[in-house]
Amino acid sequence: MADRSAPSCHLRLEWVYGYRGHQCRNNLYYTAAKEIVYFVAGVGVVYSPREHRQKFYLGHQDDIISLALHPERVLVATGQVGKEPYICVWDSYTVQTVSVLKDVHTHGIACLAFDLDGQRLVSVGLDSKNTVCVWDWRRGKLLSVAPGHTDRIFDISWDLYQPNKLVSCGVKHIKFWSLCGNSLTPKRGVFGKTGDLQTILCLACARDEVTYSGALNGDIYVWKGINLVRTIQGAHAAGIFSMNACEEGFATGGRDGCVRLWDLSFKPITVIDLRETDQGYKGLSVRSVCWRGDHILVGTQDSEIFEIVVHERNKPFLIMQGHCEGELWALAVHPTKPLAMTGSDDRSVRIWSLIDHALIARCNMEEPIRCAAVSTDGIHLALGMKDGSFTVLRVRDMTEVVHIKDRKEAIHELKYSPDGNFLAVGSNDSSVDIYGVVQRYKKVGECIGSLSFITHMDWSSDSKYLQTNDGNGKRLFYRMPSGKEVTNKEELKGIQWASWTCVSGLEVNGIWPKYSEINDINSVDANFIGQVMVTADDYGVVKLFRYPCLRKGAKFKKYLGHSAHVTNVRWSHDHQWVVSIGGADHSVFQWKFVPDRKLKDSLHIAPQESLVDSNSDESDSDQSDVPELDSEIEQETQITYRRQVYKEDLPQLKEQCKEKRKSAASKRRERAPGNSIRLHFVHGYRAYDCRSNLFYTQTGEIVYHVAAVGVVYNRQQNTQRFYLGHDDDILCLGIHPLKDYVATGQVGRDSSIHIWDTETIKPLSVLKGYHQYGVCAVDFSADGKRLASVGIDDNHTVVLWDWKKGEKLSAVRGSKDKIFVVKINPYMPDKLITVGIKHMKFWRRAGGGLIGRKGCIGALGRTDTMMCAVYGWTEEMAFSGTSTGDVCIWRDVFLLKTVKAHDGPVFSMHALEKGFVTGGKDGVVALWDDTFERCLKTYAIKRAALAPGSKGLLLEDNPSIRAISLGHGHILVGTKNGEILEVDKSGPITLLVQGHMEGEVWGLATHPHLPICATVSDDKTLRIWDLSPSHCMLAVRKLKKGGRCCCFSPDGKALAVGLNDGSFLIVNADTLEDLVSFQHRKDVISEIRFSPGAGKYLAVASCDNFVDIYNVMSSKRVGICKGASSYITHMDWDVRGKLLQVNTGAKEQLFFEAPRGKKQTIPSLEVEKIGWASWTSVLGSCCEGIWPIIGEVTDVTASCLTSDSKVLATGDDFGFVKLFRYPAKGKFGKFKRYVAHSTHVTNVRWTYDDSLLVTVGGADTSLMLWTYEMEGHRDSRQCDSEESDLDSEEDGGYDSDVTRENEINYTIKALSTNIRPMFGIKPHLQQKEPTLDER
Repeated sequence: MADRSAPSCHLRLEWVYGYRGHQCRNNLYYTAAKEIVYFVAGVGVVYSPREHRQKFYLGHQDDIISLALHPERVLVATGQVGKEPYICVWDSYTVQTVSVLKDVHTHGIACLAFDLDGQRLVSVGLDSKNTVCVWDWRRGKLLSVAPGHTDRIFDISWDLYQPNKLVSCGVKHIKFWSLCGNSLTPKRGVFGKTGDLQTILCLACARDEVTYSGALNGDIYVWKGINLVRTIQGAHAAGIFSMNACEEGFATGGRDGCVRLWDLSFKPITVIDLRETDQGYKGLSVRSVCWRGDHILVGTQDSEIFEIVVHERNKPFLIMQGHCEGELWALAVHPTKPLAMTGSDDRSVRIWSLIDHALIARCNMEEPIRCAAVSTDGIHLALGMKDGSFTVLRVRDMTEVVHIKDRKEAIHELKYSPDGNFLAVGSNDSSVDIYGVVQRYKKVGECIGSLSFITHMDWSSDSKYLQTNDGNGKRLFYRMPSGKEVTNKEELKGIQWASWTCVSGLEVNGIWPKYSEINDINSVDANFIGQVMVTADDYGVVKLFRYPCLRKGAKFKKYLGHSAHVTNVRWSHDHQWVVSIGGADHSVFQWKFVPDRKLKDSLHIAPQESLVDSNSDESDSDQSDVPELDSEIEQETQITYRRQVYKEDLPQLKEQCKEKRKSAASKRRERAPGNSIRLHFVHGYRAYDCRSNLFYTQTGEIVYHVAAVGVVYNRQQNTQRFYLGHDDDILCLGIHPLKDYVATGQVGRDSSIHIWDTETIKPLSVLKGYHQYGVCAVDFSADGKRLASVGIDDNHTVVLWDWKKGEKLSAVRGSKDKIFVVKINPYMPDKLITVGIKHMKFWRRAGGGLIGRKGCIGALGRTDTMMCAVYGWTEEMAFSGTSTGDVCIWRDVFLLKTVKAHDGPVFSMHALEKGFVTGGKDGVVALWDDTFERCLKTYAIKRAALAPGSKGLLLEDNPSIRAISLGHGHILVGTKNGEILEVDKSGPITLLVQGHMEGEVWGLATHPHLPICATVSDDKTLRIWDLSPSHCMLAVRKLKKGGRCCCFSPDGKALAVGLNDGSFLIVNADTLEDLVSFQHRKDVISEIRFSPGAGKYLAVASCDNFVDIYNVMSSKRVGICKGASSYITHMDWDVRGKLLQVNTGAKEQLFFEAPRGKKQTIPSLEVEKIGWASWTSVLGSCCEGIWPIIGEVTDVTASCLTSDSKVLATGDDFGFVKLFRYPAKGKFGKFKRYVAHSTHVTNVRWTYDDSLLVTVGGADTSLMLWTYEMEGHRDSRQCDSEESDLDSEEDGGYDSDVTRENEINYTIKALSTNIRPMFGIKPHLQQKEPTLDER
């Protein structure tokens, strides 16, 4: 049975034995419902003494160490430890999270307190500054933060009688805080002569600025304002750990084991000494008291909770006990009764009743206990000790049978044989001793085969064999009782094991992650009948697997609760329960086993399961039954959006080049050109890795994005307007419900989201600071006030914003794998869904966090990869499209059913008033009724359906559909191939915009006398574009290979195209049919150029460092230019067609004579005099100024000179298009620069009449047209250019004062020198005059 899926049964936490008294205080209270709330390990517990029932809050993932009760006594706040600890505010009645407060504290949260009306919560961190934070906890918002003290703070409290005042105390200090605005200001308490400066452990505030505090020496210090006014000496015999104020007065509890009650003016009422009561013992220490009416709750250092009724104060009632401090390792279950036995380093052995949830016996031993076993008849209990001895007790009355010490090192495991005759004892001495039970435990055998300490053992059912595991992970077998090792495989084949608790072996292979070779799994126990097994590991997780579990990396269900390592886990004798014990949290957890048949009857899941994702994330290994990811999705998940250099790094990079800047600033530099360009039209639409990024605006225009540009397209006038606020690839676009604002998210080191108006094209809000690397999904709420976004960082962080204020409301780690879509619930803006790779999660906002639940699939199958999602007609209903073509219908978090909608992934979905529309990879748009019962109509996107007014050509039938939206009587469709189509309800399709598909665009050529250009791209297409106002694609041809360059012949009739396999074609420029084709090279053809005039020669440059010259008429190669040491990047002919200028990747500028290809050396002065037919070179003295200061990091990839030789346009690896005056002599020339492309601008070309500049953007696939505007032609439009990097002095120097002010350095002098000269000796260093008494 090699099933790697998770078992269908599950565990439910039923009881936790223990209470955390050590290192914590004030953590035990009565709720309004008279229940008792406290915590143990990582679990908040609400215990009802009346019903003897526990409820659990499981929202933490590490030890809880602090707790505060809201003044209305229903809500509880708990704080945990950990690297990124958080605070949960939760409801003690429903045990659901109300709010999560995070992202401020580190290490842990030491104390918490609510203010009088319960609106604000104060927390103290465990970091080195003991940071104090005040929260508006419902909104999850930090109001104020301040460093608390240099030493530990033990208690903090709001002054209940004065607003905005707090008191905190701790190691050798007490501080009185006032909160004003958002600043917290402390004043230190003055001890004066009234009392000793000492550690204050707890405090309570009273009227008239009086504060009572409990000190380490057992005194109570009374403060008025910030001064100590009196002390109540000897209130307790030792430190006062807890103080609790109530209507009747105050209760204090101390290390002396006493609880004292005081009236409101702190006069003593009574004292209760718990050590003297029946249940008391020497060394009892009180850590927490709570006084309500006539009941007092007391929590002790040793994990007990007492309830005292005031008028019978000598009979405290023990309502909870647990092990004391020290590791807990020993666990055994009784073979016939529902009992569990535990033994710990606190030297006690305890027997718990799993039915009554109570401790029924305890016995203290001489040594710390490390393991336990009960004999098969249930009469003897054997305990292995840390010192190498073991003791056998009678279970009945806990009297000793024998005590034997044969070993020096700890006994880690012992087990009775099934026939009850032998006891095997495994020690850290690497050996197992066998003792005869009937012979009063005489040693009868010894197994010595291990080289390391013994960790686990199991007997065979016939008691003839023993298997062991040791610290090296070796599994050995021994014959019993002699202890002889068995190495013969045949002999081992038929053995039936009586129990399975070993961690290595074929049957339990699957419990190990695929690539783990470590012993972090501490314990295993198999339930043979139910075919499941349970494991316990070092990460505080209890897991449920199928048994046997043969293949590594099996799926499991996981249960959190224990905080640190879980040391042992066992099934009860009847397999009704699982008992697990925690090492450091020394608690005992009892889990109810729920077999799968019961699951089907009860779909309502108990509240605690909703918090913990029992269907583990990390077990999502590639299951054998998961279908392959669709190729398109596969491609998309592999795209990386990381950049070596981000635009944000520019200022820093320039800083590093300071020396260069100084030298540049001193030289007189050419000024920037007077003429400018303006973005006019963009061919392209980004859909190969985006979805649902295409919408109608209010006015019927169309908004979408490509490269770093947000485009608003008017389809009547065929014009575009641009939002140019982004500086790198936009990855997502969402539209406001009123269809007037859009949000766009971009790539960046600290990536930003811009919300802008589609009418005015002005930004309304920019959100940044929370997403690393990029934002891949955004969505507005139905009221338009909130925005949700998802990042492409490793955790795919989900953030909820109040976008107008620019405020982050909540954030959470979304998923390890890519998330494609986030959607806010239109009816309840506090709920959202995210979908992605094997991911469907339903979130609800809780303060500053989001609580997520996985979609419950039930028996209907596995979580598929989801590509899109929408909410339906009620707040419960949600619909998601999968990568296999189904639509899943969800109610709340449960999958109701799936409907087959498309062949291949469903990429896009849109909800209508009555129904839905979906689009898939199959190129079909489908309209559905409101329940997905019937498909009302389908539209196939086919060339045959294209209407005559289309602005281009469909590349193929049925292109993959990535975006759909409806409006204005049409369906708007975006395809993966970069086409935007408008589908009329009656069927005809109009193509509005298109661009290249995924792949880099490098090849660009403009026609010699028409407003036409050609592009060729790695997407294996050659395209001809009309640059006149009709802005459409005129022709397209698919090529066998991608191409990187193209060139029109001088008469414009032929077009040469260089391909990536080293071949090139010459095609007819109108029909794109082949004229000739050649292949002489193996490497990419990087540049291709017809000679001027008649176009007699064709120069073809390749990446293997050669330029071939062909005679076009005779179609023969006539020359080869050799001598370049790197690949060729640029080529230009001179006007006569006799000389070639060549640039290479090694930044060489070379000259060759045509047609033979002889290398020439030409001095730079001469180069300027030569008349060049074109100038696209980036090297040489004429171009010196185009290289930026940070030229080492980035390359100038392309340039092109206007025909009047005045302005040189360049494109670089940063995505900037720049204009320079020509010739650009002298370094670091001034320029105008324009951002619209995202990363590399791979090519720039002026049209034949210089009216337009055409640029292509490499990986952003876009073709951009810029209008060229002469100087003086400047309307009041905002200038899109940014002027140069450097402004040198000549631009008008500063006034001398301004210069001086500019150079003032504001270092704080106090930090460096003493302000006032000091004379004499400081008081504490002076020799003291002996006083009269001392003399």
